[in-house]
Amino acid sequence: MKAMDRREAGAAAEAAALARLSARGLQLVARNYRCRGGEIDLVMLDGRTLVLVEVRYRASRAFGGAAASVTRLKQRRIATAARHLLHARTALRNYPVRFDVVAVSPGHDGAYDIEWIKAAFSVEG
Repeated sequence: MKAMDRREAGAAAEAAALARLSARGLQLVARNYRCRGGEIDLVMLDGRTLVLVEVRYRASRAFGGAAASVTRLKQRRIATAARHLLHARTALRNYPVRFDVVAVSPGHDGAYDIEWIKAAFSVEG
């Protein structure tokens, strides 16, 4: 099997994360919500909570792996996109918001190791 390029690997990791969260009962609202200042990979509902999910794929666990790659700058960009989303889709303002990270890395036999970190970070204001 040929090695996937970064974009393909990211898309496959995002699809795996979506499948895992859907299997846990979350409902997809939007995928790859983009605005000028940032992007949210998955916008989902977990019961009555709006969950904004950052999916991170890393081929190696070196340097802390996927979860460690969600830096303060990345968190600010996600927060910018979240504000834009809530401004654009006013019905979503009725839900409390949670920021989750799904860290995806290669597992055994072609499967992924998936770590779902609920409430991975918070945003002020």
